[in-house]
Amino acid sequence: MAHPPRSAASSASTLSGFTILLMSVACGAMVANLYYAQTLLEIIGPEVGMSTGMAGLITTLTQLGYGLGLILIVPLADLFENRRLVLISTGMTIVGCLGIALSNNAATFLIASIITGVGATGAQVLVPLASHLAAPERQGRVVGTVMSGLLFGIMLSRPLASFLAGSFGWRTTFFASSALLAVIGIALFIACPRREPAGGMSYRRVLASTFGQLARFRVVRMRAFYQASMFAAFNLFWTAAPMTLIHDFGLGHTAIGAFALAGAGGALVAPLAGWLADHRLTRPASLGSLILLTAGFLLADWTVAAASIIGFTIMAVVIDSAVQINQITGQKLIFSLDPEARGRINASYMAVMFVFGAMGSVIGSTSFEAGGWSLSAMVGAAIGLIAIGIYLLADKGASELPA
Repeated sequence: MAHPPRSAASSASTLSGFTILLMSVACGAMVANLYYAQTLLEIIGPEVGMSTGMAGLITTLTQLGYGLGLILIVPLADLFENRRLVLISTGMTIVGCLGIALSNNAATFLIASIITGVGATGAQVLVPLASHLAAPERQGRVVGTVMSGLLFGIMLSRPLASFLAGSFGWRTTFFASSALLAVIGIALFIACPRREPAGGMSYRRVLASTFGQLARFRVVRMRAFYQASMFAAFNLFWTAAPMTLIHDFGLGHTAIGAFALAGAGGALVAPLAGWLADHRLTRPASLGSLILLTAGFLLADWTVAAASIIGFTIMAVVIDSAVQINQITGQKLIFSLDPEARGRINASYMAVMFVFGAMGSVIGSTSFEAGGWSLSAMVGAAIGLIAIGIYLLADKGASELPA
């Protein structure tokens, strides 16, 4: 028998600081699996019988699996009990990681990569779940804390994978990830509150209405555009920056890993972003984050020209902070639209952000090859300027919380 949906107020009392932290760590641990293999392609390819050119499929298929999960699994948060859905996704990710770690041929590895990508979308079930369970006056800060875990997972995944692979072999990374997720899954089973949605829709209708949320809500369309632009710039930066560190600063992979760890400091802005969202300052926060991103790229170009590694590191933190602020304020806005459709709204928003934002990696490598860091920085700044222009000309309240 279906349980009646819990109200945010009643659920908030069970959403302890430990539970919020657990959700944050779970998001980071799941999403990190999308990026572990990116720095290990040259090692993994030969061991599983993949050519250098074919090795690129490892990242592509993992990302494809994540995209499929956004479309097929995340909307189910509006249909099925949320904790159960998160636990199933966690289990799927564990299976995928073990499949990767134990694979000895290309087919097995690639199938396991797709499974891992699909399962990792459990993170995008946790984010709206945290929003549901948080008291309205704390919603922005709670979502911000959970999202900071996701960003930490992205940023720490590459240096962590490089360290583990260098010390213990690349398979250790995925064995360790599966073990961590098993512990997290047990903790979620014990500590994560249940949430039974109102339901009443078939799976087919839920899927059909997912992208209908983009047509239904102008706010979702605008916020998805802003965040897709910023995510593209983010991916551009973290594709071109390591090459810049090698060619312009002469750094090795260990130093690049340290640079990435420093850049992850941008996730620490999450409490500030949540506070701004909870105090209805989403409009200035949105414009400020776009300006911050654009200025970050312009100043990063100057720091590289001045051969200042400290300045370049600071700009990495600035750019990451801008992306985080916009993400948290944007999700505060879209989660305020229709509580019973948050899963579908988040799925459509994240799908747009993910598909178009992923192009930033291609733009980053192409621009760096064509004109070095200077061209990459100018392209990143141009993305920010275009988003600012659209914001000033067409936002029309899409960055303001409803009264």
